[in-house]
Amino acid sequence: MTQTDAGQLEERLGHRFKRPELLKRALTHSSAVPEMRAERGEESAEAASIQDNERLEFLGDAVLELLAREYLLESFPEWSEGQLSKSRARLVNAHSLYDTASRVRLGEHLRLGRGEEKTGGREKPALLADAFEAVVAAVYMDGGLGPTREMLKRLLFEQALEERGERISDSDRKSALQEFLQGHGKPTAEYRLSGESGPDHQKIFQVEVWIDGERMASGEGSTKKEAEQRAAQSAMELLERT
Repeated sequence: MTQTDAGQLEERLGHRFKRPELLKRALTHSSAVPEMRAERGEESAEAASIQDNERLEFLGDAVLELLAREYLLESFPEWSEGQLSKSRARLVNAHSLYDTASRVRLGEHLRLGRGEEKTGGREKPALLADAFEAVVAAVYMDGGLGPTREMLKRLLFEQALEERGERISDSDRKSALQEFLQGHGKPTAEYRLSGESGPDHQKIFQVEVWIDGERMASGEGSTKKEAEQRAAQSAMELLERT
């Protein structure tokens, strides 16, 4: 990776490395190490210093977990521990990390072995997600939690919330209802489709939520899942008032 390439990636990440070797290591896949060492002479000090990004990936995973939990805790003060945990898993799952890596064009800067290059390694979701975790660790080791927090907030956390609209905050209403029912010794909620309306391309679904043989609430949505979430929310609001 040339200095120009590194500068372009740093600009997209929003972090200028004081120790550029950390970024190089974060972008070095294990497949590249044997070939890079062979080029520099197996016994040389330079060859011995070449390392892949797997240890950084290990650290990056922990940093991501910490900052994702912190972000959700501050953004959604009304959420329960269960809601926070489930949303945290969605926020930092492999798909979200792959999307972020793709947006910053991380694949263009990876150092891969010839075999991995031939099989499309620069576009493999798992490889890119792992590399992004390594980059997170590199930023953390280079600048600490502050710059890492700002980078993740801008590139990953806020982006995930924006792309999903309110879905990440809505997505745990069924779980919240279930936790409430379990905590009060009640049976699991049952969701029943009660009706559909509108043309096929603009359908509206009506769903009822039943608890212990009693119709508790209903909800509408453009999908069955959305209708279930709204029904669960209405049921929660009713139960919390009683």
